[in-house]
Amino acid sequence: MTAAPALPATRTGVGRIEVHDVHKSYGTLEVLAGIDLDLAPGTVTVVLGPSGSGKSTLLRVINHLERVDRGFVAIDGDIIGYRRRGDALRELKEKDVLRQRTGIGFVFQSFNLFPHLTVLENLVEAPVSAQGRPRAEVEVEARALLARVGLADKADARPRQLSGGQQQRVAIARALATRPRVLLFDEPTSALDPELVGEVLDVIADLARTGTTMLVVTHEIGFARGIADHVVFMDAGRVVEQGPPAQVLDAPTHPRTRAFLDKVL
Repeated sequence: MTAAPALPATRTGVGRIEVHDVHKSYGTLEVLAGIDLDLAPGTVTVVLGPSGSGKSTLLRVINHLERVDRGFVAIDGDIIGYRRRGDALRELKEKDVLRQRTGIGFVFQSFNLFPHLTVLENLVEAPVSAQGRPRAEVEVEARALLARVGLADKADARPRQLSGGQQQRVAIARALATRPRVLLFDEPTSALDPELVGEVLDVIADLARTGTTMLVVTHEIGFARGIADHVVFMDAGRVVEQGPPAQVLDAPTHPRTRAFLDKVL
């Protein structure tokens, strides 16, 4: 049981992400050391930082794939993974957490497609089993999503028959299939061969223009400059600097941000 801090008074829009004083440690290693973020609905936030800075853990905490040690995450005012009871937070049952996760699309580094299912079945599984939606309706939407990511002809293929770029585009379509309030991307191009990176970034850039709230961890600085409304730079489990791309990427104020960008630009 975790002490419950003050909660936002009202819902301010679809897809607002609030991270309040979030701490996470593995043994003696503190991975997140008091993260505070307030990301407006419909905006694209890019998270940058060196390896080990806590970027991926932050995404996993937002989706409650990792439990926080202190603090909380809320989407549209709803605490993720917990229910408020009196002055405390109690963790939800797994079935309730799974229901919440269907509103949070997550695209992993390594695709995480079900190898024994077809591409279409990968998209249909969660909306039908976790959301209880009619299969016929979901299949129609799934085929439309595959067309949107340029893979209408791959509905009956198995993941092993696709290139890495195609698999990641299927993973993006699958994340969209549950009609999520927010989309999380954890270095979505890091497992791809260089010639396949562009096709995935193009799909993400297209999504960025739709008004879906997106949080993207990436090392693609040029891509970040082109799509982000907001850039967050993390180091050693802390948010060191944040702001518009023109500020953080072109005129950073913190020496740690400047040192990182000098190495990657």
